[in-house]
Amino acid sequence: MEKLIITCALTGAEVTREHNPNLPITPDEIAASAYECWKAGAAIVHVHARNADGSPTQDKEIYRQIIEKTRELCDVIVQVSTGGAVWMTPEERLQPVTLKPEMATLTVGTVNFGDDVFMNTPQNIELFAQAMQEHGVRPEFEVFEVGMITNAMKLVKKGLATAPLHFDFVMGVPGAIAGTPENLMHLIKQLPEGASWSVAGVGRSQLPLSTMAILLGGHVRVGFEDNIYYKKGVLADSNAQFVERVVRLANELGREVATPDEARKMLGLPL
Repeated sequence: MEKLIITCALTGAEVTREHNPNLPITPDEIAASAYECWKAGAAIVHVHARNADGSPTQDKEIYRQIIEKTRELCDVIVQVSTGGAVWMTPEERLQPVTLKPEMATLTVGTVNFGDDVFMNTPQNIELFAQAMQEHGVRPEFEVFEVGMITNAMKLVKKGLATAPLHFDFVMGVPGAIAGTPENLMHLIKQLPEGASWSVAGVGRSQLPLSTMAILLGGHVRVGFEDNIYYKKGVLADSNAQFVERVVRLANELGREVATPDEARKMLGLPL
């Protein structure tokens, strides 16, 4: 079984300080959180940017600050979000890709997202894939429903994405696929041969799905974007606290944790 890649989704677009006062918001805070997660064992940090007032933004200059400040502290892989917030235009969402980060997320379908709709038309999915290809950015396919795997493979057939392919199953979002063991097994079975996968369990599904991923040879995403509670009724102190727990579980279950450079090799990123 290959080593475990741990991703930490540091901030997201929906969580606020009212939800958890420990949420990092400024570029300095996000970079500091990335460094803490790297020290704890994360190979990737998934980044959403925020304005000074805490509102979500895809402003590439704020992303530039986050990336540069993080790189000054450690060699963690910085994966930018192209999801942004549900009300943003595709052009807004694509801004950080022009900075040529190592990785970016690519959501491969439209999905109900709480009371909103996260719109990703076939045309826009191709637009995002083309932009990532142009800027040398490795996509991580974000999958909220099983049919999105088929959509990702259409990009491969059109030459807009190349192996090694990496998928992230986002499970437990209200309106999308539920975060159950049965659903995770179904998603895994739909993957093309040779693809790698991680799971981002939202809320209370995070811990059981993370444990399953460790056992099944997948990878794990944790962090404030997906869950603000360390356990029922107890707010997490930091993003690193989630990473530390996954490392402990992996150690107990006999799964080694990948360093950023080991993750780069597994994901087809330049060293």
